[in-house]
Amino acid sequence: MVASMPGKVALVAGGASGIGRSTALTFAREGANVVVADISVTGGEETAHLVEKAGVKALFVKADVTKRDEIEGMVTATVQQFGRLDAALNNVGHPGHFKDAVETTEEEWNYIANIDLRTIWLSMKYQIPAMRLSGEGGAIVNTATAAVFRVVPRMAAFTAFKHGIVGITQSVAKDFAIENIRANVLAPGATATPMFLGSLKDLGTTEEAASANNPMKRLGRPEEQAEAAVWLCSPRASYVTGIVLRVDGGQML
Repeated sequence: MVASMPGKVALVAGGASGIGRSTALTFAREGANVVVADISVTGGEETAHLVEKAGVKALFVKADVTKRDEIEGMVTATVQQFGRLDAALNNVGHPGHFKDAVETTEEEWNYIANIDLRTIWLSMKYQIPAMRLSGEGGAIVNTATAAVFRVVPRMAAFTAFKHGIVGITQSVAKDFAIENIRANVLAPGATATPMFLGSLKDLGTTEEAASANNPMKRLGRPEEQAEAAVWLCSPRASYVTGIVLRVDGGQML
């Protein structure tokens, strides 16, 4: 298959592991140079090394995406290094506190609001002007969850802000379509990432039980989510904006 994004530049926020790392490697396979941003230096540098081994250029930027100046900094570093930004995956978030709306404290609410929703807004706030530089537009994918199609009990703040990701993404899709800047939501189901596997105990389940609960009788693989994310950013999805793409093996049917 011919690479779909040769010479393009992709930014992956949250690229040190899991879906982020797999997406960075899939962008590389499609010919894009990749900026990997993450708070984890070890994981982020390893991802960047793997991207370079795939034959394209890579840059690692240490960024805490709960901080506005570091979000701005990762975008600035991208433009300084490569002169443009064509695609972005904003793959950041919190697994959620397992509390209903009454039990959730104000501090927990504000914390999850910051990491799940404010980071998405600020990322796009700085990514969109960078995408304008080339005059060709760009594409943004924000990671939410398949749970936006079905509410998960006792996860009030998580549910609220994941739905909020859909809202802000679709607002951006509407406002910037005229500039050929597309924005979509990736909604993963249960996927074998370090974050999901680490949350199973709090969810009161096991990997085996989570697999059995899926129509395909298995968890998703990070690379399966990556294929969807990169497709949404590629020219193959040039007329696709404002959608929520559920990649969950039929989990939410």
